[in-house]
Order: sequence, then C-alpha cells, then structure tokens
Amino acid sequence: MTAPAPETLTLPRPDDLHIHLRDGAMLRVAAPEAAAAFARALVMPNLTPPVVTAADARAYRGRIMAALPDGAAFTPLMTLYLTEATDPDDVAAAHAEGLVTAVKLYPAGATTNSDAGVRDVRKVQPVLDRMAEIGLPLCVHGEVTDPAVDIFDREAAFLDRVLSPLRARTPALRIVLEHVTTRAGVAWVRAAGPGVGGTITAHHLMLTRNDLLAGGVRPHYYCLPILKRAEDRAALREAATAGDPRFFLGTDSAPHLDGAKLAPCGCAGCYTAPVAMACLAQVFDEEGALDRLEGFACRHGAAFYGLSPNEGTVTLERRPTPPQPAREVGDGLLTVFDPGAALRWRVRPQEARP
Repeated sequence: MTAPAPETLTLPRPDDLHIHLRDGAMLRVAAPEAAAAFARALVMPNLTPPVVTAADARAYRGRIMAALPDGAAFTPLMTLYLTEATDPDDVAAAHAEGLVTAVKLYPAGATTNSDAGVRDVRKVQPVLDRMAEIGLPLCVHGEVTDPAVDIFDREAAFLDRVLSPLRARTPALRIVLEHVTTRAGVAWVRAAGPGVGGTITAHHLMLTRNDLLAGGVRPHYYCLPILKRAEDRAALREAATAGDPRFFLGTDSAPHLDGAKLAPCGCAGCYTAPVAMACLAQVFDEEGALDRLEGFACRHGAAFYGLSPNEGTVTLERRPTPPQPAREVGDGLLTVFDPGAALRWRVRPQEARP
C-alpha cells in the first residue's frame, strides 16, 4: 500500500543557484525577498553596466548587503559577467579572494542586458583555460542568437554549435547549463560527464508555451529561454525529481516593473522568488517525489559548488499560498509569478523569514 503524502515537509534552508536581484530601488525589494526565501543565492551580473571585474563584484555585494534587513541570514554568491575583454588574472584574483563563485557567459543579445556578452566564444578561451585550472565554474545562458534559428530551437542549437565544442576543447572546465528548458538540454547534461550540472526553474517545471500563448499572450509568462513544449516540461520534471545530483534549483527569478513587462516590446523574466518553494513543493508532490525535493533545492547545488548544506530549516505545509499582491517599486509595480492554478503548498509563515 502506498503511504499517504505528508502534510508537512521540513528541509534545510534552500539555495537558489541563479537569481537576479537588479540594483537601486528594485534591489531594495528583491534582496529582502530573496533572503526570506533562501539562505544563499548565486547573483547574476547583468546589470547596466555589468559586473565585469572583481572591483565591480565587490561593490555590488556591498549594495546587496546594504539592502538586506538587519539580521538577515543570507549570503549572496557573486558572479562575473564574461566579456571578450575579461582579464584572466582579474578573474583568478577574485576567485582566490573568495569573492566570486562563478563566471557567467551570456551570448551577446540573448537576454536582458546581454549586449556586452560574448559574440565569439573562441575569443574568451584564455579566460576559460584559467578557470579550468583554478576550478572556477562557468555558468552558461545556453541559447544561440542567430535570427535564422527558431526561438524554440535556440537551446538545442547552442548545445551543438557552442557548448559541445567548448566542452571538447576544455574538458576540465566545470560548467552549469543554466535554466535547462528542453529534453535536449537534459540529455546533454547527463551525457557531458563529471563537472557538469544544470539548473531548472520553477516556472519551466510548471508551464509550457501554451500557457504563454494559447488564448492570448500572457506577458508575465514571457521569459528567456522561452517556455517550451509539454514533452520538454515532462523531461525537466523527470530530471528534477529523479534525485539526480547533476540537477538543482536555479529560479532565474527576474524582476521587471509591470510597465516594462506590458510594453509593446516587453522584456523577459518571471519574478518567482517569493513563491518558488511553494511551486516546487506542488510539482514534486504531483510527481510523487516530495522526498527528493531536499536534494534538488538544498543539497545538489551546494555540493556542486563545494558548499555545506545550510543551517536552519524551512517547513512547507499543505495549505494554500494565495496569489501574491504586486510589490511597489518606486513609482511602479512588480508582479509576482502566478502559475494560473491554485498553489496547494506554502512556506510556514513564521519560517518564511531568515
């Protein structure tokens, strides 16, 4: 007889190994909410201007810490934005100092604030070689920007054209394929061998492109990489819930003001941080894998980055998470991700804060 699913689930405080906190007024909203949800988060460097050097990362970390409430138990894990002018010595010094946890590769023009990214990955080979030597991971936004490639096929094309050759040239380089969205991405991570991992978002586990496009366009579901087919979502769910240590949580929580999301040419990103754990509990519950949520959200990513599991706990309970009100950010509003169906789990309120 199958045991009934539990009504509560207590986990170590989770890690988010891919988050956007932005800067300025948005940072002052996003950083406290990230700290309420996670003990650590790998912070993306695609600001304007981007976080390219060790000095940039040091200054940005200071702004993040200043935006947190007093006593917040939260560690921002900093990253550097890889450009074709990045200095390998500066990267190595930032790593030796313990300042940065990873370097981020954005193909130029692939997503928000990526114009300063890499156009020809061969031009950054000296940086990649140094990173392989010192054990510093490369986090990859895995999409080509070739306009001839269909937007739904850009991840698969990137794997073939860019990432597989890069892996062959630099087999010692540790790589994270971020926000995996396709069956091809799952298969690539599994076949790539040691030192390779993949992050998966809550929204890609919950939604497909029908949710974005069928019956009308829903701008708050528009993200990059874009939502994919149902069979891709099924592959992501299997990878996330299988207990495979190569896959771990990276929400890609990406706040944008509603004015920018709802514009005629709206920007990409879903602000999921406040509800990510409730979404994950629902997905893992639906897949009969609640016992594997701890690995995905709390242990696999920490192990990949050489970190110990977090102290302290968070308890999820089988009670509804109501739709979240929009946050006020300056003169604008920030909409929190709503999957379009009732969330049947929530983080126990007294434990939702660090």
